[in-house]
Amino acid sequence: MLACLTLLLYTIHLQYVNGKKKKTIKNIHCLSVFIFLCLNSQGVRKSYREVIDVSWGDPHRAGVKPLSFVRQVLAACLYPQLMDGDKLMVDVKQRAQRLLETCAGGSVGSYSDTAGIPQIIQSVSEYILRRDGGVPCHPENIYITPGSQWALTNILKVLVNSEASPRTGVLIPVPCHSTTIVSLTALGAVAVPYYLSEERGWALEVEMLQQALDSAKGVCNPVALYIINPGNPIMFKFYKILKFWTCFVSYKRALAEIGAPLSDTVELASFHTASKGLMGECGLRAGYVELVNLDPAVMKYIDNLFSNSCPVLGQVALDVMVNPPQPGDPSYPLYLKHIRASLAENVRRVEEVINSFPSFSCQSLEGGAFAFPRVFLPPKAIEKAKEAGLQPDTFYCMRLLEEAGLLFSPGTEYGQMEGTYHIRFCIMTPTDTMEEILKRLSTFHKQFMREFA
Repeated sequence: MLACLTLLLYTIHLQYVNGKKKKTIKNIHCLSVFIFLCLNSQGVRKSYREVIDVSWGDPHRAGVKPLSFVRQVLAACLYPQLMDGDKLMVDVKQRAQRLLETCAGGSVGSYSDTAGIPQIIQSVSEYILRRDGGVPCHPENIYITPGSQWALTNILKVLVNSEASPRTGVLIPVPCHSTTIVSLTALGAVAVPYYLSEERGWALEVEMLQQALDSAKGVCNPVALYIINPGNPIMFKFYKILKFWTCFVSYKRALAEIGAPLSDTVELASFHTASKGLMGECGLRAGYVELVNLDPAVMKYIDNLFSNSCPVLGQVALDVMVNPPQPGDPSYPLYLKHIRASLAENVRRVEEVINSFPSFSCQSLEGGAFAFPRVFLPPKAIEKAKEAGLQPDTFYCMRLLEEAGLLFSPGTEYGQMEGTYHIRFCIMTPTDTMEEILKRLSTFHKQFMREFA
């Protein structure tokens, strides 16, 4: 019964990946609990008491505590009477008061402009200006959105001509989250994969982009290049820019440093969100997109397309994200302690433990919320997976769930070089949870490798 249940679990996951309703992803956790209850009811003893689900990036659901400054500002905006006492730091009160003054009627319950609250858009603009070392950033080119995926999908709608012949093509990285491919195919576009260099820390290489372009000849018309770095998905409107490629600092800054005519003509859409990174505020569904060099006629269309404004509380969170406490502010010491608390330690421990296994290789985790290590599976394990009609890394993850109570994602769901296998798991958990994850993974992996040696 166990094998049937876990097969059902991954069937539901793969159905989601292939474009079924997004809500099915939530069933994974329910099914994992159901599996555990069934095991107990049948007297099957396991070494774990609960399933740990790190297959998707929801830090607070995983037990990571929200940043105090963020939640205090949100609380004060929701219930201004909190500012009357002495329980909140003075900089929290000042921030909440300033933000309330930007809201119609002084309330977060009021509507905002469709592009977002102008003062918060200005804050985002100033943040981008600082980030890019003075490269101009114009508030009228910024839209606050209900999450980056919503914004990305709508930008794709602008790029893709569903009636074009040949079809519109978009270059996407491998590995890449499946929702991007689903969005593209649903719009009638062709996803043109380019492979990242794992050996160079998942670097983007010009040669791989050129190979992808060559593969698209006669198949589609590539119009855009999609690049995603940790927490920062970006869309380039595709022109002859390959020979100018430089290392990532900020793609907008790199574009500006290329100079005219490309810096004045290449169309760029860059996205950021409060869901990942230090804030992890997934439930607030808040992000922004900055548009560079777009045709004024297209911008008029985008004004209408982006008329679904982000909830005001999400906009408040964005303001805090782009303007965190600074040295000298009363809230700064606690804020600094909090952001350093778990993620940095988890990064160190994941790299240390994973790379201690002879049959694992984990690239440096430079700012990402997920680890994507390569696992070198023995031939017997690969053959066993094929007999079961499964990809080898899916087989590995199913056994990991059954025997260690860890719900990871197989690399095959995100794409990978042929003949390579990976596992993917979120590292944004409390440190004690991560230690338990690594302990279980270590024990399971040693047993698995002995079994199929």
